[in-house]
Amino acid sequence: MSQVQDRITDTVVTNDVVLFMKGTKAMPQCGFSSRVVNLLDYMNVHYRDVDVLADDGIRQGIKEYSDWPTIPQLYVKGEFVGGCDIITEMALSGELDSLFDDRGVSYDKDASEKIREANA
Repeated sequence: MSQVQDRITDTVVTNDVVLFMKGTKAMPQCGFSSRVVNLLDYMNVHYRDVDVLADDGIRQGIKEYSDWPTIPQLYVKGEFVGGCDIITEMALSGELDSLFDDRGVSYDKDASEKIREANA
């Protein structure tokens, strides 16, 4: 399993934003993954997607890596942020903006504000 953990670590530390998800950002394979993809895409965040359905080792390994039982999982600058519900709540509260700002991740601030306005 250490090879899988090494691959996960390499992916997480060499990409500013990584989404471990079911499917790809072009074709999400579950509603939760789709929701996070739509959010990140709308905010114009550049991110790497990793399809856990394509590799059983990664699918199980990412759960052990983060000690988080569900997928999708979002990482920003090497740090585990959370799954779909956490990311959605952070976007609605403005915490996701703060995280991106603090970590130097580029995103569309106007789009982020529109998300909050539409859900107010």
